[in-house]
Amino acid sequence: MRLVREELGLQTVLGVSNISFGLPNRELLNAAFLSAALANGLNFPILNPNVSAMTDAVAAFRVLHGLDKGAADYIARFAPKGAPATPPKAAPAESRTLPEAVKAGLKEDAREITARLLETQDPFSIIDGMLIPALDEVGDGFEKGTLFLPQLLNAAAASQEAFEVIRRKMAASGGAPASRGRIILATVKGDVHDIGKNIVKVLLENYGFQVLDLGRDVPPETIVQTAVREKVRLVGLSALMTTTLKSMAETIRQLRASGHDCKIMVGGAVLTEQFAAEMGADYYAKDAKRSADIAKEVFGEEEK
Repeated sequence: MRLVREELGLQTVLGVSNISFGLPNRELLNAAFLSAALANGLNFPILNPNVSAMTDAVAAFRVLHGLDKGAADYIARFAPKGAPATPPKAAPAESRTLPEAVKAGLKEDAREITARLLETQDPFSIIDGMLIPALDEVGDGFEKGTLFLPQLLNAAAASQEAFEVIRRKMAASGGAPASRGRIILATVKGDVHDIGKNIVKVLLENYGFQVLDLGRDVPPETIVQTAVREKVRLVGLSALMTTTLKSMAETIRQLRASGHDCKIMVGGAVLTEQFAAEMGADYYAKDAKRSADIAKEVFGEEEK
């Protein structure tokens, strides 16, 4: 019935507060009923907009059901006071700077602006002077709690579009790819969780690093062989379960035993800085932003 109503464009009207008449703590019942009704096709609730529990429930429903793209409305509603506002997406690309497009997560604008900039500017001046500072600003906001994961990922996606334009331009002119260094990422043996690793990959790539993603449930031997063969200077290991920390420790042990001179960063929900140190890792990446900071530190040291 819900699909039929949607196809016909019909409105389903409901006076939400009627369910709680004569009962205590009506606000709780009304909010729970509203959420259930929305999930079952209600699209025209009659409610008091001055009751935050009701409007909050609508905001949460729109996020969970994919109606609020990138949770933009939800973030605008609940972000702390003083958090930076997202620039309006309706403004033409010509009126934006590249950092503004990246911070707003506008992929098409980032492509167009980058293409224009490449007509007069060096690719690395765009990367170092615009893309990296924009990502740094978003990352700092994420760390401080004034920006949130959807905004971080949207900014990374927009900068990825800009990097792709730069890569194509350099390839067409015979130049070297715009890479700041190569990094291995892998979820260790026995662990099949890779959402966190994939987020780290996106962010690292959009800082200009080349990521060799070995996937999930990766044996230590595979990681060691790849690191040695490809002469990779930084290896990132991920684990989400306590039962796979032994695999992470064994991978680190084998990397050290191989004699390959690389730095190792580790991350995952079950890890702490103390665990990382006990396993012999060089760095603990508590989140994706920290992994990018570690990569910049490692490859910055090499450049010196």
